Amino acid sequence: MAAKPTGGENVLRHYELMVILDPSLEERTVAPSLDQYLNVIRTAGGSVEKLDVWGRRRLSFEINKKAEGIYAVVDLQATPEAVAELDRQLRLNENILRTKVIRPETR
Repeated sequence: MAAKPTGGENVLRHYELMVILDPSLEERTVAPSLDQYLNVIRTAGGSVEKLDVWGRRRLSFEINKKAEGIYAVVDLQATPEAVAELDRQLRLNENILRTKVIRPETR
């Protein structure tokens, strides 16, 4: 168990980020383009544990008139502010259909 932070310290927390990208993109370009966005986490002192591109999957409902999307899951350690900024930047990209950030339960 990590020590409790005393005032002003940046707390790195574990997050899982799921991104659904436009299916018209080439799958091999997904990881490098996401990696550019992940620099937000690295410059804020966080770390990217794993970037896993699941590939093209059928969506359960259409998003922007698209029935498929390219899924990618990222495990990362970062401050809440850095994750909020990453999510904001991802939403501005028109090739990204949806993002979801969760904090997996610690066991």
